[in-house]
Amino acid sequence: MLTKITGGITAPQGFTAAGVHAGIKKNGQEDVGIIYSTVPAAAAAQFTTNKMAAAPVLVSRQAITQGKTRAIVINSGCANACTGDQGLTDARTMAHTTATALNLDDCEVLVASTGVIGVNLPMAKVIAGINQAAGSLSEAGHEPLLAAIMTTDTFAKACAYQFTLNGKLCKIAGIAKGAGMIHPNMATMLSFITTDAAIAPLILTQALSQAVELSFNMITVDGDTSTNDMVAVIANGEAGNAPVTTTDSQSYQEFFTALKTVCTELAQLIVRDGEGATKFLEINVTGAVSFAEAKCAAMAIAKSPLVKTAFFGQDPNWGRILCAAGYSGARSQPDKTSLVIGGLTIVVNGQGAVGFDTEKLKAVMAAKDIAVTLDLGLGTAAATVWTCDFSYEYVKINGEYTT
Repeated sequence: MLTKITGGITAPQGFTAAGVHAGIKKNGQEDVGIIYSTVPAAAAAQFTTNKMAAAPVLVSRQAITQGKTRAIVINSGCANACTGDQGLTDARTMAHTTATALNLDDCEVLVASTGVIGVNLPMAKVIAGINQAAGSLSEAGHEPLLAAIMTTDTFAKACAYQFTLNGKLCKIAGIAKGAGMIHPNMATMLSFITTDAAIAPLILTQALSQAVELSFNMITVDGDTSTNDMVAVIANGEAGNAPVTTTDSQSYQEFFTALKTVCTELAQLIVRDGEGATKFLEINVTGAVSFAEAKCAAMAIAKSPLVKTAFFGQDPNWGRILCAAGYSGARSQPDKTSLVIGGLTIVVNGQGAVGFDTEKLKAVMAAKDIAVTLDLGLGTAAATVWTCDFSYEYVKINGEYTT
């Protein structure tokens, strides 16, 4: 059984963290952070599929192949993306500086950056910040670390749980940043997860891949996949459970449930903090021929500007939802399609429901959290995507991002 706990990213045994202000951000907030496992650990990560992947992504992709990550160094305020050879040198310097400060090999350090694309890191400040952070690592470092990874986020995103695995009490915790440039595939933000459960590296990799597919790859704010997206999990085994070594065991299912819960909660928090968002929308597509087609239809609805602006304006223009499903590529037949919004049946067999009350729909659309269920009526597969509305504020935030 999963139980929610406090303590943040350092709640699992054997983890410390820190966040400091190095002078990268203009607002004076923390902008360099480190997560550190005090003992050797297994690790897994997934990264953006954007072909313009940032330098820290390229460096971390190589490092994670060693499977023995013990530290993650993060900076905000500068993405170190589209920065050429200098960017790669800077990302490697971040890893090396962290490794030296913590007496690790360079390959035991993952690097993550977030912020404006096309700008070089102020490395003198970054190096000083890394050394300061390494010297202030503690279990109390969770809060400043959260601040150090944020950019346009309006609130910190974190969660922690405890659960029993092979008779031992284990803990798992995660943090994330992200509010804009949010869309699959992998991962649509930065997220870091720690656990004191013992699990084999290859099994951890599989668990993360499955959890991400059902969480971070099921959200969208604006349809843009960042150059810097990354999700990483470190498992140091300090809980003392018998290691999870196969995917066909009860212990794997228990670990996977915990990991998926953390990933899903963080993914939903990102959507709730979507830039300029006023509504949290859950898009359920049922009755599809396959999961892939259900996701295809749900994602088309979730990222449609016309659907998103209708929800912002509380306009009961439900035809936009059916339209998006129709062009999504998922198989559908109008005479088998039904639509429910906020528990109110809107469409039955492709037509407006008999006795449907537009005023009631207006009231439903005035809510902050709204569930939409589209039944395609063709099969048994289903998928859920989480998104938010588009407001005037989204345009303002992104129209002034670098100024």
